[in-house]
Amino acid sequence: MAKIQFNIGKFGYAAATAAIFLCPVASYADEGGVSFWVPGFFGSLAATPLQPGWSLANIYYHTSVSAGADVARAREFTLGRVPANLTVNANLNLNLNATGNLGFVIPSYTFETPVLGGQASVLLIGAYGVVGTSLAGTLSGVLTGPFGGTVPFARSDSISDTTWGFGDLIPQFNLRWNAGVHNYMAYVTGDIPVGAYQSTRLSNIGIGHGAIDAGGGYTYFNPQTGHEFSGVLGFTYNFKNTATQYQNGVDMHFDWGASQFLSKQVMVGLVGYVYKELGCDSGSGDRVGCFQSQVVGVGPQIGFLFPVGDMQGYLNFKAYGEFAAENRPAGWNTWVTFSISPPAPGAPPTTKPVVRKY
Repeated sequence: MAKIQFNIGKFGYAAATAAIFLCPVASYADEGGVSFWVPGFFGSLAATPLQPGWSLANIYYHTSVSAGADVARAREFTLGRVPANLTVNANLNLNLNATGNLGFVIPSYTFETPVLGGQASVLLIGAYGVVGTSLAGTLSGVLTGPFGGTVPFARSDSISDTTWGFGDLIPQFNLRWNAGVHNYMAYVTGDIPVGAYQSTRLSNIGIGHGAIDAGGGYTYFNPQTGHEFSGVLGFTYNFKNTATQYQNGVDMHFDWGASQFLSKQVMVGLVGYVYKELGCDSGSGDRVGCFQSQVVGVGPQIGFLFPVGDMQGYLNFKAYGEFAAENRPAGWNTWVTFSISPPAPGAPPTTKPVVRKY
């Protein structure tokens, strides 16, 4: 098979990276609420250089997940629907289902002046949309009296709600370094909990607590062949949710992407993630113990570059199927990203596509 000779400049393909960014969504983990880190945040071309200036990405995200008794029971504890003196039967018949349709608006700015020998960029993620959740089944156990006596307890639950609104604000700062086909990046981000959240609701768009997340990544990208592989490893520290007195443990996440550019305008590949809680949950509101969660996801992606006036446009589709979930619902999710960024200097967008990463 003949090699594809792209001959793209230093900032070539910096726009396609926009397609593989973030979404704080209705993924249930840790406390049984929305976790800060959403697997799939980073992907292909995560560490490649960006074109200096302003850019804008818009993402549509759909997710559909479900979980069994462990997660559903934890959610009932959070909602305060389980009596404090109830010893819960291990053989529960509870199920939780959730769907989310969210939009994200992500303005960003990349500085032309180097910082620590690398390229700096800042961005802010704003979210809006609708999340729906239902919980149904039977909760059973024994109630323990003040003097040690017990009586049987059983209750059938069927509850659901839907929340419309805005999510938390998420600022992020990135640094990138380039050495030929090797690219490196470091990032720090966090959660400002101002989104739609109530501890007594099943469905929330905000997470109800602050968080700090940091990590680093690597991208191998050869413009001459179009081969690319990226991986980003990060860790999340979660602050206590003061509404529930519950604190999630430290989370570890690894997002990856592999792609092949078939031409200057089209790329195809795979994306995936591994998410695992390393620390135990804690706090006076924790009634489920350590409750460490994990999930693995993998799926296809395809991207298209095209001119938008004198700017560079990029459209990406990707999807994940989840498996190996523990203490966390699993299902599937899809992402559609449209981004606009500056083209490389001195060239029309169709000649030197600039790929913006989120």
